[in-house]
Amino acid sequence: MASTTFSGPIKAGTISNTTGTTLGDDVKNTGQVVMCQSVAVDQTATSTETNIVIPANSQIVAAELSVTAIWSGGASTTGLGFVGNATALTAAGAVAGGTLGIVSITAGANAARVANYADVGTSDVRILLTNTNTGTGTGFLTVRYIQNNNLS
Repeated sequence: MASTTFSGPIKAGTISNTTGTTLGDDVKNTGQVVMCQSVAVDQTATSTETNIVIPANSQIVAAELSVTAIWSGGASTTGLGFVGNATALTAAGAVAGGTLGIVSITAGANAARVANYADVGTSDVRILLTNTNTGTGTGFLTVRYIQNNNLS
């Protein structure tokens, strides 16, 4: 199957600018397309640089760990961050990998992490997976984002 690459961001909708007050006629209705990157991950190392790279000024709207073989060992948890900032998106060991299924990854009650979800910053960032211990866990990581939403 062929694929198409855009430099983005991609917007969709029929009205680009608001010039009046009539919905469907002259009120802006464009929105940005949500992008997604996924990669296979495992628990064989305590720190893994993934191949997921989020473009500068993007907003992360969701991250999920789909566990296909549970994280093993004493502390079956993982965390998510950026290369250079291992706790940019979660606290260390905040994501439960010890249960088969899809685990939502959130910032928790931490203003700095919430800010990193709102806007990854002015440079591209590579996603880093950190495991509390090594083991036999496997799965795949999916990160959804809005390219160059620039909320900060």
